[in-house]
Formats: sequence, structure tokens, C-alpha cells
Amino acid sequence: MIIGHQLQWQYLKRIAEMGQVPHAFLFSGEEKIGKRKIAIEFAKILLGSQNQDIEKRVHPDLIFIEPKSGSQKVGSKKKNQQIQISQIRELNSYFNFRSFVAPFKIAIIDGAHCMRQDAQSSFLKLLEEPRGKALFILITPFPKMLLPTIISRIQIIKFYKVPDFEIKKYLQARSIPEKTINEIISFCEGKPGRIMDFLADPQRLKAENERIQEIIELMNSDLVSRFQYAESLSKNPQNLGEVLEIWIRYLRKILLVNIKREDGFKQYSLPKLKKIINLTQKINFLISTTNVNSRLALEILMLEL
Repeated sequence: MIIGHQLQWQYLKRIAEMGQVPHAFLFSGEEKIGKRKIAIEFAKILLGSQNQDIEKRVHPDLIFIEPKSGSQKVGSKKKNQQIQISQIRELNSYFNFRSFVAPFKIAIIDGAHCMRQDAQSSFLKLLEEPRGKALFILITPFPKMLLPTIISRIQIIKFYKVPDFEIKKYLQARSIPEKTINEIISFCEGKPGRIMDFLADPQRLKAENERIQEIIELMNSDLVSRFQYAESLSKNPQNLGEVLEIWIRYLRKILLVNIKREDGFKQYSLPKLKKIINLTQKINFLISTTNVNSRLALEILMLEL
């Protein structure tokens, strides 16, 4: 079941029914917003496989391209995950053959912004010379990291946060307790992917609360304690992006409370809160897309708290 995004979904279904599918899409929007889910459901329609789990069960006319960990090292740290040119060459070979059972051959490139520069140049050549009924679906929260020449050749569909009432309707249909529904809505920020995470692992709600308590404690800690926390957090890069996202959501809530109420969170002024939020977002972006020193970046954030 698709949660929200009905305008986008109805448009995709309509062009599929009319046989007017372009050769490339860019699905743009925040992480966990539901882009991949809709890409898969759209592929199912085009492949005539609505009743199959095509993501787990390999379909001969569908290929997924996702970032892989780089082997080159910077100091002692591996490069962030990237889509290598070898993966795009594999994609090129894939489209040399006609479709096996479906009218389309489809490539879903998840994390398209992770394509290296040479990979993007190679993909551009493939995009300029589509073969037969080929469809590319690029998925990214950072479309500006793609070459303008790629952007100019694909149709962009933007995805936005899902309203709370649609999320509530979905959860009520699953007979979720009202208290849990309110908790999920509070934490998911209109992102269907986060709803699925919470339903798959209820302990995530508890973990979110714990992370929020951590930043509250940090706000009231001395600099030595903050730097010790930064060092500890930087040693666990798998969870770092998730922690920063939780902090950003919490700080935004504080900001909104301060704007709407005179008796809000007064530890920081509005300009100070905005500065901390913007810095946290910038650090999260740099950590997820570059080889920035995560410990140093976190220490800079600790100085602002």
C-alpha cells in the first residue's frame, strides 16, 4: 500500500496506461519519503508483475543500482559509499540485450547522487542513446549533485512529506493503538519510510526518545563532556546520520514551539536555534556525501550547542 503521494502515483499510472512513459525519471525528495516504494510499484505496472515482490525476487527485466563502499582510503577512513563507473558499465551491458518477458527493461538507480563524476559522464552517454523501451528511474534527496546535462534530459517528479491525517488513516486501518499512532506521527515527520521502520521494529520509538534525551543532556553539559560524546559518536558512522536526523527533527520542534509560544524553550534564541539547525544539516550532508572528518565536524557542532 502506498501512503500519500497520490498525485504523483495517479500521474505515473495514467502515463503507463496511455503508453506515454518517458525514458528517464528523477524521483526527488527527502530520505524515507517513499520514493523507492513508488519506483518499485511503478516498475511492477510496467513489467506486468503487480502481484510479485520484484525487489526480493529477481526480475530479468529489472536491475537495481545502489552505492557500494569504495576501496580507496583517506587516512584510515574509507571513502563514503559511491556508485562506481564499473556499475554504470554493467548497466550499459544490461541494456545491450532486449527485454526477456516484459515490454520494458528498467533500471532503478537508488542514491543517484552517489555516482562519481566519471560514472555520471558514462551514464549521460547511456541516457543520450536509449535503446528500445528502456526506462531509468533515478532516486535522490540531492538532485543538485547530478550533472545539469543529466537533469536536463530526465523528467523530475518531486515528493513531499505526507500529511498527518493520511498517516493516521493508514495506521488506524492496521489496528495500531491510538497512543502508538500518536507517537509514530510525532516521530515520523510525514515520511512513510520511517513509519515502516517503526512498525518493523517498535524499539525504534524507544531509541528515538533516548537520542532526544542525549541532546537535551548535551545542551546542559560542559565542553569536555560534549567532546567526549562527539568522539564516541564518530566511531559509529553507521548510526551517525540517523542520530543527526533525530537531532534536526527535535531542534525544529523546539524552534516551532518558540515561534508559536511565549513560554517555549528559551535556552536558545531563535537566531541561535536556526544557526544550530543549519549547522547540523550541513554536517549531516557533508558526512553522508564526502570524506569530511566526522569527529572534527561534530566537535564544531558541540561548540555551538
